[in-house]
Amino acid sequence: MTRPKATARDDGAIEVLAEGWRMTVAADGVTAAVHHEDAGHHPVTVQLAGALDRTDRTDETLETDPPLLDAAGENPVVTVHRRSSAWTGALTRIACTPQGPEFSWEVSGEGALSQTLGLAVRAAFGGRGGGLRPSGHDWHRLFSPNPGPPRGLTRGAGESAVVGVCGDARPGRGHWFFTPAPLCLALTEDVAPDTTGPAEAPAPHGWWTLSAGAPVGDLTFTEMAYVPSDGGFHLRFAYEGHTRVDGTHRSPAVLLSPGHRDPYAGLRAHRQWLAQRGWAASPRTAAAGRPAWWSEPMFCGWGAQMGRARDTGLPAPQLSSRTEYDAHLAHLESHGLVPGTVVVDDNWQVRYGHWAPDEERWPGLAGWIAGRHARGQRVLLWWKAWSTEGVPDELCVRTAAGRPVALDPGHPGARELLAENIRTMLSPDGLDADGLKIDFTADTPTGEGLVSHGGAWGIALLHQYLDVVHRAAKEAKGDALVVTHTPHPAFADVTDMIRLNDMLRLDDPDPYAPIVPQMRLRAAVAAAACPALPVDTDDWCAPDREQWRAYTAMKDELGVPALYLATHLDRTGEPLEEFDYASLRRLWSRWRARGGTGDRDGNT
Repeated sequence: MTRPKATARDDGAIEVLAEGWRMTVAADGVTAAVHHEDAGHHPVTVQLAGALDRTDRTDETLETDPPLLDAAGENPVVTVHRRSSAWTGALTRIACTPQGPEFSWEVSGEGALSQTLGLAVRAAFGGRGGGLRPSGHDWHRLFSPNPGPPRGLTRGAGESAVVGVCGDARPGRGHWFFTPAPLCLALTEDVAPDTTGPAEAPAPHGWWTLSAGAPVGDLTFTEMAYVPSDGGFHLRFAYEGHTRVDGTHRSPAVLLSPGHRDPYAGLRAHRQWLAQRGWAASPRTAAAGRPAWWSEPMFCGWGAQMGRARDTGLPAPQLSSRTEYDAHLAHLESHGLVPGTVVVDDNWQVRYGHWAPDEERWPGLAGWIAGRHARGQRVLLWWKAWSTEGVPDELCVRTAAGRPVALDPGHPGARELLAENIRTMLSPDGLDADGLKIDFTADTPTGEGLVSHGGAWGIALLHQYLDVVHRAAKEAKGDALVVTHTPHPAFADVTDMIRLNDMLRLDDPDPYAPIVPQMRLRAAVAAAACPALPVDTDDWCAPDREQWRAYTAMKDELGVPALYLATHLDRTGEPLEEFDYASLRRLWSRWRARGGTGDRDGNT
């Protein structure tokens, strides 16, 4: 792509012309208008100042200087200085890249960051137009790579979206399927007749992307929120007081990039942008060195546990037992189904934060795993991220009252305890399991009043946690498989496989939703953001047998076939019939015949 050209006009405004986009920065330094090259597009009116709020003071812009142009570097850079109510110095930097304008906000002074508002200004100019001013747009549709309500694949541009590392079943927090997803949203002016339609359908006006990027250690916020308003929007980054400024601080860069064919093309461009800046990671195990067993069909016992819970009235975690799993696997084998990998799910151990098995339900777990090895199978153990059970309080993130809420990887002792747990679970002189299914990464600690060790928080803290887990797993067993649901490009070095996660949000008032389009979306996001990583297709919880059958029939298009059921669906009680076992046999045979490779190109 050719280098953008920038010129300073006689009236003080700055014009930037690039291949595919152009921008005019106003002479007063308050706004910029960004246009797509197609004359049919409406411009995006960007509020330049930003606001970096401290925990003790909001950031208001009292005055802006005229924009300054530096055209000497690799790409033109426009700088706008402003006078802030919270900082001794503040400026907006716009790097004019071939992909689009890249905005970042810099402040000088002292204080703890509460939140950063990007592409907005809290104006205190006097006269008209004070208060919070968002940027303006004429977008109609929004695509988030972080799945929310499974019923919709896109949403209106007037709806909110969150990408981050926190979430749960409560209202407004159901964005926990991918933690974190890529920090990249896609928007278009085109109106979809049905927002449940395919997100990959090209829009006549194309798609814009809003991307955030920085080295993963600088992503010290828990979430990036797209905040809509009447004809406007801005971004909010939640720092929660855990990032302290003592001197100069620069925010992550926000790239506004037009002209993408569909959201997945935008995600691929986002990953390329991160890679060019050194902000994306490469897998520690290259595809050429990936063990063949990683691609074997999986059986995970959670759905079968839930099915037995329906039958017995017992809590599903109590049905993780040697007896139950032997029965599930024997039943599948009687129907010609022998999975290459078995995932022992929640809750095989006495305490979630410790490696020791529950000897009443899993007597001799190491011997059971050895027996599975003798049959040519591998075993993964489910691990609940962040758990404090069995962890000394002093090694945890705690409330102001001292109550532990999460293991703290910022504490050296906590890192060693976590690593020792992982090594014992996987090493030959321990349980000798073959890998881990990491769950509940959305329990990443959040809250301004929490006390932690070290400077990491938010996305950076989760990466630190998974780095400890992944390194310990590989130290214990070189071909260990670590499965997570973290398809952010910077997390490709702390995971080996991306799990698509639960199909539904069962706590929704009406959780029923078509699952095949939803799972295609998730697989396409993973393929675009982390193309070198294989996918665990998951299998829970299907709304009914008809939908389960439809998803089963096409799993090998997306990734490694995963089976969570043995005899019947837990949600409806519908039994698996010989038709279903035959379909599974065909699926697994087809997958194995291809050598365990799917057909993921991000466009499915």
